[in-house]
Amino acid sequence: MATQLFLDGITWPAPAAADRSGAEGILVGTASWTDRSLLESGWYPNEASTPAARLAYYASRFPIVEVDATYYHPPAQRTVEAWRDRTPQGFVFNIKAFSLLTDHPTRPDSLYKDLRDRLGTPKRALYLRDLGPEIIEEVWQRFLSALRPLHEAGKLGAVLFQFPPWFPIGQAGRRYILECARRCAPIRVCVEFRNRTWMEEDNRAETLDFLASHDIPYVCVDMPQGHSSSIPPILAATSDLAVVRLHGHSDKWTSKKVEERFAYLYSETELGRWAGRIHELAAEASTTHVLLNNCCADNSQRNAARLIALLAAPRADRTVG
Repeated sequence: MATQLFLDGITWPAPAAADRSGAEGILVGTASWTDRSLLESGWYPNEASTPAARLAYYASRFPIVEVDATYYHPPAQRTVEAWRDRTPQGFVFNIKAFSLLTDHPTRPDSLYKDLRDRLGTPKRALYLRDLGPEIIEEVWQRFLSALRPLHEAGKLGAVLFQFPPWFPIGQAGRRYILECARRCAPIRVCVEFRNRTWMEEDNRAETLDFLASHDIPYVCVDMPQGHSSSIPPILAATSDLAVVRLHGHSDKWTSKKVEERFAYLYSETELGRWAGRIHELAAEASTTHVLLNNCCADNSQRNAARLIALLAAPRADRTVG
């Protein structure tokens, strides 16, 4: 009899462990489970008609998810508690850091209301430099406090700090990365760059050595090349946790429309190649997280499911090119 998961009042059929996790120590999932184009794609069954049921269904298919919504709005603790309660034991959430904490422009209405009121009439976009030290401290404290239920339940993998294109290599950047890691501890952080200077050939070893010396996972990426934000697809483990994010290769990477930026479906050949590379990376780490971020319709779910199958298959059965 097939294993079943009873979540949110609905019994979902659960895939075999290998079908859900791909390979021992490698967790594959997607970056979001709620975006509009996914809901419109038909990937969810009719029974998954509520947010709770959709998360429960997602968790019956994949062992990990990346929460993208926390980049735009810091989560309420009751929301995080719901994530904890609607997923099975062993399920993992990676949380994207609030935009304000990674020096991205942040809409004032996404800031906690009482802190926004203390700022008076804010600018159209806020940066950390616009806030005083007391408000900055409050933002950090509230953001991390809200994540505590996941951390205490053993379901929080890492907080993803994706830094912007205007965050170049240098002493100031390294200091801030260490500050983020210190503030989050004992919650883990992982770091993704969008300024090419960190991973240019002359600086690559320095960057990876810096992260490794402080036990901070480097986020390996696959993304369009030729842009100022482009990072080469270098796989490296700088901690016992390795993280890979596959963004796809949309020819509209600079579009402001999410559905266009991530409108890409990996081919069988590409996934086979990535399965081999991920196995090699996983040999250097205890745990490897792989997140498909080609979130247009159900592209990431389809690719993640196929990648899990390829990772579980014997090497000779993988499609390569």
